[in-house]
Parts: sequence; structure tokens; C-alpha cells
Amino acid sequence: MSTESVAKRLVELCRSGQFEAAQKELYAQDAESIEPEGSPQGTMGNVKGLDAIYKKGEAFQAGVEEMHDIKISDATVAGNWFSLSMIMDVTMKEHGRMEMAEICVYHVKNDKIDREQFFYDMG
Repeated sequence: MSTESVAKRLVELCRSGQFEAAQKELYAQDAESIEPEGSPQGTMGNVKGLDAIYKKGEAFQAGVEEMHDIKISDATVAGNWFSLSMIMDVTMKEHGRMEMAEICVYHVKNDKIDREQFFYDMG
């Protein structure tokens, strides 16, 4: 599967809210997930390994009261890398309703995503 194919499939699955299915299908077992500098450590911080990435997603979902809307751009592909923007209109249990906007960057190796990194403003 080419990087472009992986990118298109990730966008397709995420737009339909199938984040865990995307991880199961497209991520390497030893994939790593990286948050911006200054992010909390532990489950919601930088993690390595597919099981840890699942737990990170579960922890985020546990904090969501309601997902109002999600917009995911088409991917921009360059070699083994691709990026997309994600904007979520979400009500978080502890913080109320907010818009979360981020740039997501992915690396593909051996037809699987082996690294995801997120860029967004903290606070």
C-alpha cells in the first residue's frame, strides 16, 4: 500500500469516526504517537506501541461528553510523509464546548503508519 493509499484510507475512516478501526488497519505494532512539547505525560502524552495508542484514544474519548462536528482535510503527501488538518467541535466533560484544531503529521514505513505527531496550541 502506497503512502497515498494509506493517507486516503486514514482520512476515509476518520471522517466516519472510525479512529480505532483506522489504527487497527493502518498502524504498525510499534508505532509512536507524539504530542506537542509541554503536553501531559502518561496516557495522553507521548506513547509507543499500538496498545498504548489505543489506550490514548480511549482516554480521550472518556473525556468527551459530545462530539458535535469533525472536519478532516484531504491529505497532503510527500514521499513517506503525509499531513492533514483536523478540527473538532466537541464538548469535553471537564472543559465545556470548544473547538480543537490541529495539524496531524504521519510517517509510513512498510505500508503502515509508524509515527503520528500532532501540532496544536496548548491552553
